[in-house]
Amino acid sequence: MTPHITTRRTAALAAVAAMVVVGMQTGAANARPSAPGDTPSVSTAPAFSSASARTAAIESAQSDASSTASALGLGAKEKLIARDVIKDADGTVHTRYERTYAGLPVLGGDLVTHTGAGGTLKSVTKATTARISVPSTTPGIKTAASARKVIWAGGGTPVLALESVRTGVQKDGSTPSRKRVITDATTGKVLQSYEEIETAGVGNSQYSGKVDLTTTASGSGFELTDGARGGHKTYDLGQGTSGTGDLVTDDDDTWGDGTGDDRQTAAVDAHYGAAQTWDFYKSAFGRDGIAGDGKAAYSRVHYGDAYVNAFWDDSCFCMTYGDGADNKSALTALDVAGHEMSHGLTSSTANLNYSGESGGLNEATSDILGTSVEFSADNATDVGDYLIGEKIDINGDGSPLRYMDQPSKDGGSADYWDSGVGGLDVHYSSGVANHFFYLLSEGSGAKTVNGVDYDSPTADGSTVTGIGRDKAVQIWYKALSAYMTSTTDYADARTATEKAATDLYGADSAELKAVDAAWSGVNVK
Repeated sequence: MTPHITTRRTAALAAVAAMVVVGMQTGAANARPSAPGDTPSVSTAPAFSSASARTAAIESAQSDASSTASALGLGAKEKLIARDVIKDADGTVHTRYERTYAGLPVLGGDLVTHTGAGGTLKSVTKATTARISVPSTTPGIKTAASARKVIWAGGGTPVLALESVRTGVQKDGSTPSRKRVITDATTGKVLQSYEEIETAGVGNSQYSGKVDLTTTASGSGFELTDGARGGHKTYDLGQGTSGTGDLVTDDDDTWGDGTGDDRQTAAVDAHYGAAQTWDFYKSAFGRDGIAGDGKAAYSRVHYGDAYVNAFWDDSCFCMTYGDGADNKSALTALDVAGHEMSHGLTSSTANLNYSGESGGLNEATSDILGTSVEFSADNATDVGDYLIGEKIDINGDGSPLRYMDQPSKDGGSADYWDSGVGGLDVHYSSGVANHFFYLLSEGSGAKTVNGVDYDSPTADGSTVTGIGRDKAVQIWYKALSAYMTSTTDYADARTATEKAATDLYGADSAELKAVDAAWSGVNVK
């Protein structure tokens, strides 16, 4: 049991007291519909009605770019180029711009404006806060004809630079290479270089079979850095309990052997799980990463000695995985990875307190989204199900850690709400929301999904008809991101999901009626 530390708040997965690290946490395609006749989910990600509508919005933003630049206090030589426009349902508009200076592209000068429905500027997100200005736009070194003059604002004081592209093959002798190099136009110093052709390694995971990994060529080999997803990195702690350890590397881009005897195997599962979670957030919610800012967290494997847990830590913005009691059964299964990353998403949205009923909702959110990641991945070895941690065998008897259709089957979780739920460990009070989500997705009674048999009861004996998992997760995410707060309890959660269902599907919709029925089914009235 870890001490109460407010600056390093962790959210652990396991519900078995002796195995749980309990601290204080603060702040590729969607899964197929699961109900017969269900339609694809209505994404909470804003979308224009057509490509032409989006193009028109970008053109409109460009026509106002000069006045926007003036309103932002940019210099006379700076201009904005509208690149993307997103409009929320409430009328909030997020406009992304690239920037130029004296006609030269400013690398690292992009920004996003956030304006209200009435056009009032709410805030601005900038890649750099530095003032864009250089004394001259004439290079001081010999310039290749193919090089492009740019302003480099990617770090520190902006400088005039030269951008060039070098092509060839990567160090494996067969993968094509397109390396972009940014050079200081005065000193000749290389400011940045990166490989634009991202390599895809093959990993042999312990829980998900053979999987494709996005890796990066480095030196004479490869490293577990995912440049396609915010630069996510996977590290080996070497049984340590602090720092990052060593970035996982390999000579031939074939990782692990599918067993816990190979140290790379745990890293394969962690890296794969992080990628699948990122892709699910993007495809289902239009969200770029955990915090929605396009920046990746990182993963640490081989934590401690015989550590039987996994956790998310806000202070490092990272996931950490132990190796299990035998040091060969890492807690890196797909739904576990999705669970841990989703603690970070909760922290970045509702920031649900990690105690009482809000703590149960916090844990349930991670179970709900972790389960949704598992379904979305559509992995033949680890098929989607409503069981939590079924692959890691944390109980030692082949049983899952938690059950969503009837949470009490784990021996401690609550199926239904009562006045004492808030006094339970958050891993047990989460049962009410997990049960709600199952009922909303699949309905009550007996059902088989992906070869797993379920039989979900209701508190009042009522029959609940599910609306499909895709719609259910959209409602939960909308409620979490728009209507829940740090102190939301179960009654508040019902209200939040009712508002979310109304926003997404309408006040007279079958989806809203199903939300009410599912909450009544778990005795939240």
